[in-house]
Amino acid sequence: MKKEFVLLAGTKETCKALAEQLRSMLGPFVRIKAYASEETLPSLIEHSLVVYSSYLIHEEVKHIIAPTCTVIVAHRTINTQYVDSLLELPKGTNVLLVNDFPESAKDSIDTLNRLGINHLHYSPYSPGTELPSDIDIAVSPGEVELIPSSIPTKLNLGVRLIDIHTIMDIVHYFKLPEEVSINITDNYTGRIIDLSKKLSVLKQEAVKLNHYLKRIVDGVNDGILAYDAFGTISVFNETLKKMTGISPDYALNKNVNQVFKNIELLQFLLKGKSDEPEAFTVRQTNVMVHRFSIKSENTTLATFKDMDETIEMEKRMKQEWQRKGYVSKYTFQSVLGESPILKETVRVAKKLASTELPILIQGESGTGKELFAGAIHTESTRRNAPFLGLNCNALSEELLESELFGYEEGAFTGARKGGKKGVFEQADGGTLFLDEIGDISMKLQARLLRVLEESEIRRIGGNQNIPVNVRIVAATNRNLKEMIADGRFREDLFHRLKVLSLSLPSLRQRKEDIPSLIQAFIHQSHKPTATIDQGTIERMTRMEWKGNIRELRNTVQYMVTVSDGSIITSVDLPPDLDEQVQSLPLLLEYSKNKPEHLLLLKRIAELNDKGIPASRKKLSAMTLETSTPLTEQQVRLRLKELEKQGYVLIHKGRTGTLLTEKGAGLLY
Repeated sequence: MKKEFVLLAGTKETCKALAEQLRSMLGPFVRIKAYASEETLPSLIEHSLVVYSSYLIHEEVKHIIAPTCTVIVAHRTINTQYVDSLLELPKGTNVLLVNDFPESAKDSIDTLNRLGINHLHYSPYSPGTELPSDIDIAVSPGEVELIPSSIPTKLNLGVRLIDIHTIMDIVHYFKLPEEVSINITDNYTGRIIDLSKKLSVLKQEAVKLNHYLKRIVDGVNDGILAYDAFGTISVFNETLKKMTGISPDYALNKNVNQVFKNIELLQFLLKGKSDEPEAFTVRQTNVMVHRFSIKSENTTLATFKDMDETIEMEKRMKQEWQRKGYVSKYTFQSVLGESPILKETVRVAKKLASTELPILIQGESGTGKELFAGAIHTESTRRNAPFLGLNCNALSEELLESELFGYEEGAFTGARKGGKKGVFEQADGGTLFLDEIGDISMKLQARLLRVLEESEIRRIGGNQNIPVNVRIVAATNRNLKEMIADGRFREDLFHRLKVLSLSLPSLRQRKEDIPSLIQAFIHQSHKPTATIDQGTIERMTRMEWKGNIRELRNTVQYMVTVSDGSIITSVDLPPDLDEQVQSLPLLLEYSKNKPEHLLLLKRIAELNDKGIPASRKKLSAMTLETSTPLTEQQVRLRLKELEKQGYVLIHKGRTGTLLTEKGAGLLY
């Protein structure tokens, strides 16, 4: 008759795991009946060997155990199949050990410590006990469902198995053949060998990885130092050796205090509270040291950057950008003029430069939008990064799209082999100046809006989104609000571009700058020592300059070129400026014979420049404080006369009266 014994366990999972373990070793010789106390138990067990899975179940099953039974209380040990997951955790890690009863959790911890897996800080936990704080990892011997949901990392160690001593007690009880003992011993030895093999593979992989990481760390161009909360050094790369003259073999595992003697550097490394980098001198080398903490590893990492080498690299990078034209030619010192309105514009522009937000520059053609965009970049934190400009009005829609976003190889007929980066990719980290933004199509407006919203682009013909970090400075001489009302410009794009705005004054608004601008343009010409007579300067100051600074510069270049000798006079003025000159006597006539007409023109100009509707009521109110007060009816009659002569346009409703170019020419 085959021998048999009864296994009693608490949970069905434990019962199943232990029964499988015992049957794999004793099955050919002994029949095993297994029961879990949480399920159905036999009414009475007599004349049998009973094996308890743990002393904790005695109270639950003692009523079914007859006095004729022999009871063996099993000793349990860790399941070696899963122990490597614990060995991979860093030393000192706080771990929650979860089991169904507090005693079971403590027994598991005792077993782990006894087996030498004691590099972790274990905290016992079972349902109903207090959950410790600041623990992110929990392990459980087969009862993962009991781990609190707040713990992010859960490890299953498998059900604790019956140890070899208990199994040998069963063998001796039944007086089984010696071959059974040998098989059991071989089985346990095999498990230990399997674990050793697994750990050996892990160790080899760790050595290989450490060697690989060391090569990477040593190959970095910066010095790298890592140390724990006590100051013990764990990383000291070859670049830091070159900077300090200290061997990594000497520095590793020593305290920072033993390795470095610079007091200020030591205070920064060990006691510094700020994350801001600081400059130090190490062996006549100027270095910038940046430190930051890796809290999960309880480690501080410090990088040492050779400042002289960095400056040299930046110089070479700037030279390459200059070669490609990726640098700004302008600073705020390039802005010429001392008029109050210009000084205020420069002051505002400098404030805008200090941010990372998009800017929309608005102003008439020739007022210096590209100059201000370049100066803003030079003043910004991106000054050492690329600056690219693109005139959106100079290219067709298809060509502009490829210039903005680039294209992949084969995207269209004639596409360059290997594809091409667009200006967004080329300007990554820097500033992109988009001039004449009001001239792009609705299709490109939609694509540009997506770039501003997502900070990523997709090349033409590509299927990959490429992240870009670019500050946009856009410019236009168009009235974008009118274009929005007409459906020719997207309102959402307008607000994306106009997070910050800058309005540039026309030359008519800063006529006092014209003399200094004329002199500057002469100095920049091929006749830098030429002079211009004062009468000509005064005459040019009274002109309209519809093309603003660009027109003035071109005029001066013309005059310098056609002038005889080194003296420039009004004879050298371009012929097409005669009309502007002839308008001056007409202005004098208005001043003498029709002062109220001239007064209205000036007030209309003031309101138009401020964007305020020039209504009859408003104009009448503005004249009340002058020597020629006018009623609304008088204003209406004089506006009619000015409209007939082509100096104003009278609109009904909120727009009010607008000054024409002819009227502006009369005033300016």
